[in-house]
Amino acid sequence: RNSILTYTAKSNRILYVKNLPYSITGEDLYDLFGKYGAIRQIRLGNTKETRGTAYVVYEVVNDSKQAFDNLNGFHLNERYIVVMYHQPEKQAQIAMKQAELAKREEELAAFKRANDIS
Repeated sequence: RNSILTYTAKSNRILYVKNLPYSITGEDLYDLFGKYGAIRQIRLGNTKETRGTAYVVYEVVNDSKQAFDNLNGFHLNERYIVVMYHQPEKQAQIAMKQAELAKREEELAAFKRANDIS
């Protein structure tokens, strides 16, 4: 049985999953994502900012593609999960923007304190 798989330039072994129920466990994710292939690692978000997200790392790209194709939009505990290919450059840009925003908010708060503005 030969099948031809098409991969986008963004396809890789690492999936980023969001909109997960806060009650989800790593074991739950292994059960769900493990149906599509061998998983090397799962990292479940555990901070205020990362709750409801996870990274799923597969051993091979083909398995991550199968999981992506089958689980993006999957209904799980009253939520529709979002599955995306991990894009480090995009994640870095988001982190930089968040850091810049935090810095600007801090500067604004300091300005308000210095000038007795509420």
